[in-house]
Amino acid sequence: MNTQPLNKLPLFSIDSVHMRTFHTTWLMFFVCFFGWFGLAPLMPTIREDLDLTKAQVGNIIIASVSSTIIARLIIGKLCDTWGPRKTAVRLLIAGSIPVFLVGLSKDYTSFLMFRLAIGVIGASFVVTQFHTSMMFAANIKGTANAITGGWGNLGGGVTNMLMPLIFAAIVGFGYTKQEAWRFAMIVPGIMMLIVAWMYARFTKDTPAGNFDEINRVTDKAKSKTDWTILTDWRIWALTLAYGMCFGMEITFDNVASLHFVDTFHLSQSSAGFWAGIFGFMNIFARALGGIVSDKVGAKSGMRGKGILLACVLLLEGIGLLLFAQAGSLALAIISMLTFALFLKMANGATYGIVPFINEKNVGLVSGIVGAGGNLGGMLFGFLFKSESITYVDAFSYIGYIVIAVSVIVLLTRFIKKPATETATTTAGAVAFAD
Repeated sequence: MNTQPLNKLPLFSIDSVHMRTFHTTWLMFFVCFFGWFGLAPLMPTIREDLDLTKAQVGNIIIASVSSTIIARLIIGKLCDTWGPRKTAVRLLIAGSIPVFLVGLSKDYTSFLMFRLAIGVIGASFVVTQFHTSMMFAANIKGTANAITGGWGNLGGGVTNMLMPLIFAAIVGFGYTKQEAWRFAMIVPGIMMLIVAWMYARFTKDTPAGNFDEINRVTDKAKSKTDWTILTDWRIWALTLAYGMCFGMEITFDNVASLHFVDTFHLSQSSAGFWAGIFGFMNIFARALGGIVSDKVGAKSGMRGKGILLACVLLLEGIGLLLFAQAGSLALAIISMLTFALFLKMANGATYGIVPFINEKNVGLVSGIVGAGGNLGGMLFGFLFKSESITYVDAFSYIGYIVIAVSVIVLLTRFIKKPATETATTTAGAVAFAD
């Protein structure tokens, strides 16, 4: 049995614990995304059922991503102590409860509280990135992280496409629309419980075994969290960057169906389909960002990885401005696919850097940067909540903000610090040093 991290990625293999963990962890994030955003494509019906105002819809969008901010910070530390396997199983089981029960909502307040609780499962992303980082060597880590993150994010596209169909099927069985959206959420809840069993059955915390089997829990318990990493500006630059790419992604997942219904007068099913196409870009685009990041890192070091991230953020911002000004559905779709490509590449490029910032505290750094994505989504939500700002205006403002952050990232020197200032560097990681 190979107890060392893999230095290659046999994508269609499940012969090793590394690859079984790889496939289980992206599937875990996929079903969590399904539960997290299962309500988004049904919001036209829910808005009518609960008689929600634009401001109330905005508050629900904010709630759905804001609780994840704290959850991601906590989950990062839990991965360092409990191990990713126990953390994932417990998160899936606890997170399924509000997913099952959200159908009991009778008014705006109760729906808002359930949406807030469901948002906690967005922390599953940190588990995915942490666990993948444990299983793969430095030369392939960025690619592996990008693929697991991207295929997990794919859940946002699938849920936008499938939930309206599940809703329609339930209506076809004779239930009202008001009943159908409630029953539809049982599906992702069941999926989460199934994957919780798979995670416990098929994964290990590390190639050498679970934390309690290799005494890592005891070792980690003796050491205190190194909070000095918070003085590292590179972490905050990556946090800003992730707020611009993943933050925009979850915002778009939340508002896309409503935007297509209200602006282009599409049906709920058609709007869900086009919103789903945005999510489906994750099947390759985030992975592409990670792959290119690894290639650039091998040639130009961490500095090259930072420049790549700045470039894809700049192109994302330009694409958002084009989307905001699209006067027809065809132009909107073309520009959406354009900014989606670079947005998702930016996701992958960000986490192509994260594992190398502080290798002794990968979970904490992953949690902080991951929380930045949700913080961006929460702040963007205030733009879509405003009665005086249209959705078109909101997309324009975000485009300009993303471009500004790309400049900040460009000016940040992503260089590997001397060994005296960082954790012990693995041989593979040295390949990425300037």
